[in-house]
Amino acid sequence: MHKLLHAEILRERLTNQEALSSQRHPVSLMLSNVRSMYNVGSFFRTVDSALAHSLILTGFTPHPPRDEIKKTALGAVDSVPWSYYKNEIEAAKDLKQAGIKLIALEITDKKRQYDSLRFEEFPLCIVVGNEIKGISDELLKECDDAIEIPMYGVKHSLNVSVAGAIALFEAVKIWRNFEQNKNKLKA
Repeated sequence: MHKLLHAEILRERLTNQEALSSQRHPVSLMLSNVRSMYNVGSFFRTVDSALAHSLILTGFTPHPPRDEIKKTALGAVDSVPWSYYKNEIEAAKDLKQAGIKLIALEITDKKRQYDSLRFEEFPLCIVVGNEIKGISDELLKECDDAIEIPMYGVKHSLNVSVAGAIALFEAVKIWRNFEQNKNKLKA
């Protein structure tokens, strides 16, 4: 075993153009009033690495062009389809009109686990909220369901970009398992 050299890693990766024209996983992320430009940059990298459908920035969430986002995104701003809406409810309604389920990543009275997504819920958009206040009540009402990541320690939450990454990659894993099983049945 050896650690791959940068040139070896690049041979395994898509170019920006290939990423933008690739078949993407039917999972998006919506950021609602996320404050930190560094969290936003981290989300760009996460959406890129998961080959997720898109990143939707809403409210006072910072959006490109910003040097702080660019620094943390490490070029992912150029490989991720993204949009910005000043009004988060308008974004939610546009997504729902396009047939996309809105799944809040939020602590609610429902207690549905993040790994319990079902085939019929795709395509979906995972909604993450403000670092302090979470998702607004108004936006939560627009969501079709909510999921949460179990916490086993003292703290009741993770950093928003960490939680979003966990939920996104789990959703992609679930979708890929559905696709793999569907392909096995066809064979």
